[in-house]
Amino acid sequence: MAGKTVTRADLSEAVYHQVGLSRTESAALAETVLSEICTCLASGETVKLSSFGSFVVRSKGKRVGRNPKTGVEVAIEPRQVMVFKPSNVLKAKINGLNGADRHDDD
Repeated sequence: MAGKTVTRADLSEAVYHQVGLSRTESAALAETVLSEICTCLASGETVKLSSFGSFVVRSKGKRVGRNPKTGVEVAIEPRQVMVFKPSNVLKAKINGLNGADRHDDD
C-alpha cells in the first residue's frame, strides 16, 4: 500500500494552481504555514485544523526499556512526542464515506 509522498514542493504547486499566486509566493505561503505549525508545536501548543485533525505534544515519562537483541535493560529518559489525531471528517473521507454515512462513536 505504498502511495505517493506529498512534499513541500507538491503543496506549493497545489497553492500555485488552485489559488493563483506566483510560484515564489506559493512556496513562501506553504513554508510560512508549515513554519508556524512547527513553532507552535515546539512551544507545546496544540494545533487544530478544522475538518483535518489535531497535532498534540505529549510528555512521556521516564521508563525502563529492554534491548530486544541482548535483553539488557536501558533507562529511557522523559521526552516530548507529537501525535496526530484525525478529525471524524478526515476519517470518513479516508474510509470513502460521506458525512451522512459516518458514525459518531469514533
